[in-house]
Amino acid sequence: MNRVALMGRLVKDPEISEKFARYTLAVNRKYKTNGGQNADFINCVTFGKNKDFAAKWLTKGMQIAVFGEIQTGSYEKDGQKVFTTNVVVNEHEFCGSKADNQATQTSTPDLDKSSNEFMTIPDNAGDELPFG
Repeated sequence: MNRVALMGRLVKDPEISEKFARYTLAVNRKYKTNGGQNADFINCVTFGKNKDFAAKWLTKGMQIAVFGEIQTGSYEKDGQKVFTTNVVVNEHEFCGSKADNQATQTSTPDLDKSSNEFMTIPDNAGDELPFG
């Protein structure tokens, strides 16, 4: 079975093309490595409706969870074989608090965060919500 789940922050805004969206997640490690690195930088790619979602909603610094599959490949560059590893993302989820992501999300409705860490949806949100 090839299934991966990652949570991290976007290193930069996604690269959007006609067919796909590509971005890098910085995923924290439990322990630092010998070089002092505290995160892994995971290349992600997504297609179709998930590409459209990434183009519309994902921005640098945002914390998200992704679910998908690991895909390896290779290509020739300057006579050398280059190996690649990507996560092909099938699902995205927003993570973190509104305060964590507020600076990166400029087009979301104004939602209040209650003391129990759940977000309160105002009565006037109505038709703006993507579910019914």
